[in-house]
Amino acid sequence: MPVRTTTVTAEVGLHARAAAVFVRAVIDSGQLVTIAKPGHPAVDARSLLAVMSQDYECGCAVELAIADDDNAAAADETLDGLVRLLSSQSGKLKDPAPQE
Repeated sequence: MPVRTTTVTAEVGLHARAAAVFVRAVIDSGQLVTIAKPGHPAVDARSLLAVMSQDYECGCAVELAIADDDNAAAADETLDGLVRLLSSQSGKLKDPAPQE
């Protein structure tokens, strides 16, 4: 099971808009991704309510995992993208550019 640990850098943590952007990225990946604070139960990262209820604040370490071992390359690519999103340069998750 591919796993990544990263730090939430969004100033507001994973709340409201930042959580919605993260969840949208997870859904768009088509992968079953879970997110958890180390040592805590994981929640489905496709669920905005589940993500927001876990209180992932700025500076919080999180573990992202994908249980699909069938396509390790795709899982690694998805997790690497989500890590980049959570640790974005400005610490602010922004809405992606609109797709046409």
